[in-house]
Amino acid sequence: MAPIAWYRSLYWRIATGFVALLATLLAVQGVVFLWITGRASDLLPGRSPAEYAQTIASDLSNVLRDAPATDLDSYLNGKYVTKYRPFVVVTREGKTIQSKAVEAPFDLSRSAMGRLYGEGGGPPRFPGPPRPGGGGANANPEAAPGMPRPDIGRGPGPDRGRDGFGRDGFGRGGRGGGRGRGGPPAVFVPVLVNGETQAMVAVPSDAPPLSIVMRDLGTPLGIVGVALLVAGASIGALVIFRPTHRRLRSLQEAARAIGAGQSGTRAQVTGGDEVALLATAFNEMAGGLEQRTQALVAADESRRQLLADVSHELMTPLAAIRGYTETMAMPQLNLDDETRQRYLGIVADETERMEHIIGDLLDLARLEGGGGAWKQEPVSVAALFERVLHRHDPVLQAKGITLERRVEPGADRVTGDPNRLEQAIQNLAANAVRHTPDGGTIRLSAEPVEAGVRLSVEDTGTGIPEEHLPRVFDRFYKADVSRTGTALPSGSGLGLSIVQAIVRRHGGTIHAANAASGGARFDVVLPTAASPAS
Repeated sequence: MAPIAWYRSLYWRIATGFVALLATLLAVQGVVFLWITGRASDLLPGRSPAEYAQTIASDLSNVLRDAPATDLDSYLNGKYVTKYRPFVVVTREGKTIQSKAVEAPFDLSRSAMGRLYGEGGGPPRFPGPPRPGGGGANANPEAAPGMPRPDIGRGPGPDRGRDGFGRDGFGRGGRGGGRGRGGPPAVFVPVLVNGETQAMVAVPSDAPPLSIVMRDLGTPLGIVGVALLVAGASIGALVIFRPTHRRLRSLQEAARAIGAGQSGTRAQVTGGDEVALLATAFNEMAGGLEQRTQALVAADESRRQLLADVSHELMTPLAAIRGYTETMAMPQLNLDDETRQRYLGIVADETERMEHIIGDLLDLARLEGGGGAWKQEPVSVAALFERVLHRHDPVLQAKGITLERRVEPGADRVTGDPNRLEQAIQNLAANAVRHTPDGGTIRLSAEPVEAGVRLSVEDTGTGIPEEHLPRVFDRFYKADVSRTGTALPSGSGLGLSIVQAIVRRHGGTIHAANAASGGARFDVVLPTAASPAS
């Protein structure tokens, strides 16, 4: 059985299927994560604290210029509702507005107020547009020219919370880093209206803690992840395992059917993976089992038929022997010597007939069972035909039958057991002599063929009816049942069966047909280097 291609392997399909499935799940979950976190856009790199503070400051600048009476608390908390970025707005009038969605650090408003009024409580100090390469306490390279500049540092505020960001824990207070004295790290952007600072926007510069992000995003991401896992596992089961499971179930049902005695059942073979190879091997095994089962059935039938045939064949001579012996043993009969001798001759003939039948049966059993030692040597075909002539010469002369012999070049020798090969040809010749009428002809020929050497025995008798040709090698088949007009009595009916067994032991074949002359023809083809089967 040829090996399967690697890309059609079941293991390869499972591996690639799961890798593709996991990659798809990760990609989908990544998209979902980005979509969820995109709604909280402060977590994305494109929305930094400075940009967030700058956006609020620019928005407030427009509102204070166009609609000074706007309720800034409602406006800002209605528009900026992110839960991850707090803000504080301190106005010039001393009003403090804080984000309601998330609590700002405790002292962020104080830091913003300090930036708005100055640490000493004096007027605000916010110089104009930055000079190239300039510095100063409020310089910030992130601000665009002509716009309020965000300032990053620490405002005053000794009363910072425990972590510098109030109860929600935003920011990380502590010493060092930033500018100013105390306060959480933050971005400060002034709100300018007509060139004057009217308010200060403060946004913590630290990213929100991961615990808070996971607290809000963990549940939806977990639900999405579990849903994707279940969906992916279901798709994988339907696409990868269901077809394989269906074919394995077919294989299982076929095995049960064969176990129940349905030897003709076969498993479905689809695809080109290991399951298909398994189904193919199973079908081959089932075919072999069916053949052996049929052979056992045929052997049992043959055994039964053999017993019946043997019983029938032996019953005739036994009945004759018993009848004549009982007749001769009857005291009231006065048999003369001539009659007694005739009866004894009949008993002797029937006894000899039984011996031939039993001998042929034993010989056939040895041949079909592979018993006995066989020689392996070159055999001259011409010498084989010569011995056939000498053996049957008296009968041939008595009936006026002509025996023709022809050996073509390349067919003068065969390899095998000389005694067994002579036995096979002698049986075929005896069969031909028995069914050839007086004055007929028997032809023995040998010619080379592709498979080896063909030995043919042909007669000019009445031939064999076509319907009887398939049965001529059966045990106890009587040739004279289908071929009439013969003078010699038929044999035991085992001769052709013995010939077939000898030929098969030599690795050859035998075929029976009717010749063009009308008689029967038997062709034996032996391999050039025949080796007896063991």
